[in-house]
Amino acid sequence: MKNNNSIFGQMLQFISRYKFQKCVKEYQSEKHSKGFSSWSHFVSMLFGQLSGQDGLRGIETGMAAQGQKLYHLGVDSVKRSTLSYANNHRTHRVFKAVFESLLKKVTSNAPGHRFKFKNRLYSVDATTIDLSLGLYDWARFRKKKGGIKVHVKMNHSGYIPEFITVTTAKQHEGREIDKMQLKSGDVVAFDRAYTNYNRFATYCRDGIYFVTRIKKNANYKVIKRHTVSKHKNISSDQIIEMVGFYTRKNCPMYLRRIRVKDPKTGKYIVILTNQMEWSPATVAAVYKDRWQIEIFFKAMKQNLKIKSFLGTSRNAILIQIWTAMISYLLLSYLKFLSTHKWTIGSLMNVIPMLLFSRRSLWEWLNKPFGVSSSPQDLTLQMELL
Repeated sequence: MKNNNSIFGQMLQFISRYKFQKCVKEYQSEKHSKGFSSWSHFVSMLFGQLSGQDGLRGIETGMAAQGQKLYHLGVDSVKRSTLSYANNHRTHRVFKAVFESLLKKVTSNAPGHRFKFKNRLYSVDATTIDLSLGLYDWARFRKKKGGIKVHVKMNHSGYIPEFITVTTAKQHEGREIDKMQLKSGDVVAFDRAYTNYNRFATYCRDGIYFVTRIKKNANYKVIKRHTVSKHKNISSDQIIEMVGFYTRKNCPMYLRRIRVKDPKTGKYIVILTNQMEWSPATVAAVYKDRWQIEIFFKAMKQNLKIKSFLGTSRNAILIQIWTAMISYLLLSYLKFLSTHKWTIGSLMNVIPMLLFSRRSLWEWLNKPFGVSSSPQDLTLQMELL
């Protein structure tokens, strides 16, 4: 059956217009506006992400080239000066609200994590994006350098960014993790930069499990040693207590220390956790799976327009980052529901060429290379022979 809506239009249908307008009203993002709606603003920025545009001129000319096709999206062509003004003056909170609303839809369709345990599994980390200090003086990082830091809590069920904050690069990662809500039974993995024994004690009291690497200068006493002969690449599994004056005062609970050999590099890493029941191999595998958040950051920087920005204000940068995260969620949603084995990278390579193609989104996703040629295409091929 002929589809009169474009691929882009079908993707936009995943976002509730009712909830969008509700957010617009709540945050008064169209106050004093002169004809350029918040929906047009959002669609223009999303088009820039999904089509891989590097500047406002590319968004302007790219949308203008589609002419009447924009009508089905509920938008008009946009001038780059109008878009620039909106990025600087319209609150980013509408875009953040769209991300949070879409997140619920995506996570409900995400596959579970790869481990046998039923606990929710998260990784927490941050990545720095360098900025020119001459253009972004509000993001001063060092004497001659500017930057921002994107802090992420990633859900390992589908490897979805579930919580995001953006700060200047000066902000230490440890301050942001406390804003990331965790519940009893949750498992969170992070690197040594997040070591804080007060926080570890809070996790123990709240029934939250953490998996991290122990600092080299940690002062502890071994309380009990477990047999590890049955576990490959595990050299020790110990119950310990901290004996340093402040560490013992801040965290008087018993913790677990596991020494693991990386079979590829032959190097040893030492893991610290408050999970006492799982096998040491499972704890080691949880920490190894934390690498997925590094892969997420790499995919984010390579596939999304998040390293060069379309505005210099903090609000403009936040709008672009939230739009990038919305794009990531949309692509993840397509990946989860498609029967074809897509990756985020492969979708980003193909989607820009098909955004305004009028065909069924799901037919294309499930059989991207299995669609038979139409009679018109065959006639054209015969004429060319």
